[in-house]
Amino acid sequence: MVKKLVLLVVGIMMAALFAGCGNDAPKEQASKKIQVVTSFNAMAEFTKAIGGDKVEVSTIIPDGVEPHDFELKPENMKQLATAQVFVYNGFGMEPWAQQAIEAAKNDKLVTVVATKGVEAIKNTDPEEIKEHGAEDPHAWLSLKDAKIEVKNIKDALVKADPANKDYYEKNYTEYVGKLDAMIKKYEEQFAKAPHKNFVTGHAAFAYLSRDFGLEQNSVEDVFAEGEPNAAQLAKLIEYVKENNITTIFAEEMASPEVSKTLAKEVGAKVETIYTIESKEDDKTYLQRMDENLTKIAESLK
Repeated sequence: MVKKLVLLVVGIMMAALFAGCGNDAPKEQASKKIQVVTSFNAMAEFTKAIGGDKVEVSTIIPDGVEPHDFELKPENMKQLATAQVFVYNGFGMEPWAQQAIEAAKNDKLVTVVATKGVEAIKNTDPEEIKEHGAEDPHAWLSLKDAKIEVKNIKDALVKADPANKDYYEKNYTEYVGKLDAMIKKYEEQFAKAPHKNFVTGHAAFAYLSRDFGLEQNSVEDVFAEGEPNAAQLAKLIEYVKENNITTIFAEEMASPEVSKTLAKEVGAKVETIYTIESKEDDKTYLQRMDENLTKIAESLK
């Protein structure tokens, strides 16, 4: 009798233990962060804004490395092999992306091309087409196109983690609200600008220009490398003088030397502008875009 009683008690304790383990498993799974790999900083910024504390984000292209010069490494395939979501820009910005996805052999990986649905701006320079493809990749520098990119990212996170759909939807709605507020702020400022032309070192701001009816003219015809010849420089000097341009914008990721040379020739000042390809100055995407647009607006007065 005593032996049967002991066995009964042990059985009850074991049942309770297994029941407890079963209840803890969903909690543990729910608290585990979604592993997201992004191609470069702007994609990481968008993903963190929507994913919040539900995601753990790593970036393939290290800060300070020019994305156009990046070469895929074996450890990048390892990142993707264990990830649940991969976010990349598209439009030729990451020509290695498909190769990396295939090499990772991760059937559960949710991939998102952030520019899906963005109206591409076509490259017209033959050398640029040869080097970087038919499409200008810099869509993330447009606040309006950023709204499309974050929606694509939000949809991917919901697909990978449907249990937290409401959380991602809430963050998405709040972030788009901030983008809309910034768009409205600068639409009003640029509408009052006496002219719409600005000069940059790196031809990265065509999508931003499209947002606000502006016109960019680039010092360098080739991304992050090369210098204009004497005839091109003379043409730029003439353009700057004719359009009363007092500021030449330079980017940290591209050499500022040519911008400085042009500025000296025409008596203009040089201002730094963000391309948001790398993490810079511990500032968010929204902070850097606000600074970019403030500086451009000031230069047009």
